Amino acid sequence: MSHCPIANSIRKFRFNAGEMTQDELAKRVGVTRQTIIAIESAKYSPSLELAFRIARVFNTTVEEVFTFEDTNLANVKEEK
Repeated sequence: MSHCPIANSIRKFRFNAGEMTQDELAKRVGVTRQTIIAIESAKYSPSLELAFRIARVFNTTVEEVFTFEDTNLANVKEEK
């Protein structure tokens, strides 16, 4: 399995939101707890819609919750 280039700070945001559980977040955004677990552990990249829903739960931007870490993109920039 390849590395998922989408990193996230969901766990930090859950902790700062009164130690919200994965199950609570899952219910608020309309997915299963297993989906939240997979996203938090970078085993699954959320859809754009789900990323926005997660960010809205924490009253922040998608960019604050998710970070794109594509090393291939960095290599392309260096070649130019």
